[in-house]
Amino acid sequence: MQKEQQNFQLQLFITLLSVVLFAVKMIAFYLTNSIAVLTDALESTVNMVAGGIGLYSLYIAAKPKDKDHPYGHGKAEFISAAIEGSLIITAGVYIIYQTVQSFFIHKTVEALDAGMLLIAFTAFINFIAGWWCLHIGKQNNSLALKASGKHLQIDTYSTSVVIIGLFIIKLTGLYWIDKLLAFAISIVIIYNGYKILRSSLAGIMDEADMKLLNLLIFTLNQNRRTNWIDLHNLRIIKYGNTIHVDSHLTLPWYLNLNEAHHEVDELEALVIKTFGKDIELFILTEGCQSFSCPVCIKQDCHVRQQVFSHQVTWTLDNILANQKHNAPTST
Repeated sequence: MQKEQQNFQLQLFITLLSVVLFAVKMIAFYLTNSIAVLTDALESTVNMVAGGIGLYSLYIAAKPKDKDHPYGHGKAEFISAAIEGSLIITAGVYIIYQTVQSFFIHKTVEALDAGMLLIAFTAFINFIAGWWCLHIGKQNNSLALKASGKHLQIDTYSTSVVIIGLFIIKLTGLYWIDKLLAFAISIVIIYNGYKILRSSLAGIMDEADMKLLNLLIFTLNQNRRTNWIDLHNLRIIKYGNTIHVDSHLTLPWYLNLNEAHHEVDELEALVIKTFGKDIELFILTEGCQSFSCPVCIKQDCHVRQQVFSHQVTWTLDNILANQKHNAPTST
């Protein structure tokens, strides 16, 4: 629960910070009358709303599993990230609407020095906060914090573009650059909102995490025990901070219960070493059959029925398949 509490406290700080930075950006807009600055401020409203949603999702995700939610409440973070991505896309579309509507209205941009200083301050604070969110989010496997961190850093980049644009306007007096900047930033905002939304929907739909799978398969191949004849029907699902691993493990049929349990313990220790302690492992042990002999690497087997032919290297294809290696038909 320590990680969940840390996630919640950080998200609370980010939510309060976004309110302060929004106020600073609105002051900058009041001083400069810049649409690009207003665009940047409107993105901060999304930060505030998304921060509140993320805060609530972390509160829900931190709840322990119960009878109604046997896998815990971790998927609340996916829902939070989906809402945040949708809000970011909505903000981007609204900014395009405002920019197009005002494109033919001539407005001068004023008090550029003060405006640039204020939004530069918000950019610096957002970058630091975003970096910290991403750091803790990756450390604690929190999608909500990682989404907030990415959003804050996107906000930093868009603010930096605004600063550069205001500086060019100050040098050239070309006020149309302000509107062009607002339009360009909105496109970037929409794209990044789509990426966050896509990631969250993948989690909600239990899409296979290829990065986790490849890491686990590599680790298993490097640390393979002789009694692990094959591993198949492997599944990895993330629920908040917890990673659930399901698989079928084929062992020599003559092992007793204690010996089979020891092999499962060794596999569990390897998975925990790879991914950390937030693991739920469900392993179904199966006894080998005669067709397993040609791919069984156990040299001291006293009941071998066929000679050893070759070792099967575990890959995405054979470790995800729902059948034993070398099986003539699905078993």
